[in-house]
Formats: sequence, structure tokens, C-alpha cells
Amino acid sequence: MMKRIPVILLFIAILAMPSSAETLLTGGVAYTTESARAELKKQEAVQPDGLTLLTHIADENYKDNKTALLKGNVELKDRVLALFSDGSYAVMYHDNPLYVWYYSDSGILTHIEIKDRTNYPYKSFKYDTEGTLVTMGLRVSKEETFIFNPDGKLIAHWIRENGYDENGKVIMKRKYKG
Repeated sequence: MMKRIPVILLFIAILAMPSSAETLLTGGVAYTTESARAELKKQEAVQPDGLTLLTHIADENYKDNKTALLKGNVELKDRVLALFSDGSYAVMYHDNPLYVWYYSDSGILTHIEIKDRTNYPYKSFKYDTEGTLVTMGLRVSKEETFIFNPDGKLIAHWIRENGYDENGKVIMKRKYKG
């Protein structure tokens, strides 16, 4: 009987707690490779139009972008840059953050990425200059991205600096700023 009293008192105390003491549940969504693949297949990829591609066929800010990248500047007043190990780079302009332009080391357009929105999670579709879908991605958060080929085969599941295959094996690494 003495053992039941503390349990009964604890139960009464929980019932008497104000509603503000309840556990707060958040609405975050976790994805598996399969659920990420299914989510991407729900949406028709938005095709880039030829005029948009033509207006960006050469980087109009090539010299400024290359100079900034060589100095390690990736955050400019009107755009964000990313430099890749092969010398190619990407540009996202603040006035149109749904598009990312990928350029060769010499400033010639190689790919365009179109996002469905800017807040997480968002879908992205990457095309070559002929308008052929090359990859599709689900950006879950700043730290996590799933990248698939057009047939739905996982290329990489990025979590921070590590890229994993479908079996959870690290297949790629990258520099990551948290």
C-alpha cells in the first residue's frame, strides 16, 4: 500500500499541471530514401525555357565572380557563389533564389537548377543546357539533401559533409560549413 501512494501522488501531480507544462511537439518531417524518392515523383519537373537559358549562357559577372571566389568571398551584395573542386562554380541571385546557374571555369553555362520554393523542405531539378533533366533533389534542411538521377536512382544522400549510398556507405565527402 505504501508503494502505491507515491505513484498515485505522481499521477495526481501530472493531472494537475497547467497545459503550458505539456510537451511541445514540432512538425519536422524525416525522410528515408524511399519517401524522398516518392516525394520527388509527386511533382512534375518545371522545364527551363530557352530564352532564360540564352540570357545566362555566359556569366555576365564572370570577372567579379572569379575574383570573389579566389578571395574566398561567397556572399556578395546581390548573389551567393559556390566554388567546386574542378574550378566550376554556381551563382544564385538574391532577386531570383529559385534559380541556380552553374558555370564552367571559363564562365560558360553548364547547368541550371530550378527549385520549387526556398523554404525547407524543397525540391530542385537540375538541367543541362539542352534542357535535359540531369538530377533531382530533395533538400530537407541545410544539413541534409537527397540527390537522384532522372530514373529515381539515389546518387547521394548528403548529411553535412558526408554523401551516402543506398546502403548507408560513405561514397563522397565535401567541405561543409554548419
